[in-house]
Amino acid sequence: MIILREICKRYQVGEEMVYALDHASLRIRQGEFVAIIGPSGSGKSTLMNIVGCLDLADSGSYELDGQSIEEYTEDDLARIRNRKIGFIFQNFNLISKLTAEENVELPLIYQQIPKRERQKRVKQALDQVGLWNRRQHKPSELSGGQQQRVAIARALATRPAIFLADEPTGNLDSKTTGEIMDIFCGLHRQGSTIVLITHDSGVAAQAARRVHILDGKVTEEETS
Repeated sequence: MIILREICKRYQVGEEMVYALDHASLRIRQGEFVAIIGPSGSGKSTLMNIVGCLDLADSGSYELDGQSIEEYTEDDLARIRNRKIGFIFQNFNLISKLTAEENVELPLIYQQIPKRERQKRVKQALDQVGLWNRRQHKPSELSGGQQQRVAIARALATRPAIFLADEPTGNLDSKTTGEIMDIFCGLHRQGSTIVLITHDSGVAAQAARRVHILDGKVTEEETS
């Protein structure tokens, strides 16, 4: 499903060229639950941006479902981000003026999903994360864990091929972290492909495979 070969991403810092990713290679198969773990500044967020088609590598190759990303237009990449990848971020990225229900529905409107189908998907997604009874609440009226569950429901509703989660438990306490990880583990058991970026070894340990990254290099892989 995801094949990265010798990916490099460089940034100019003053007079120095710094590698955020340095010939990083990675393969993720359909249905896998992979945690990419590394300290701050290791390159894991840059890797997430490239996997999520939010950024392009300076060199190397990236194949998604057998097709090179370099062959896609900007419009193609936007469609992939909207339809194939479900993003879940550390800061939730919910729209403060919208209710939980409206936040989950929004990407479906962009996809031009008919209203009746949107309503069905929103209810299913909020039910799955246990928040249908909070559907009329705005983000400020929800706890951090509830906001993250809304963010997961928003991704669920689009029925993505890949869930891409960037530090999804970074702002949560240990109890809520456990609840969020239970949701991801449940999605994995249902056959979803999950790529989770984290600095937390306890969170990473719950994935079926762990990929360590340091100084822009994939340094080690472990399988449970």
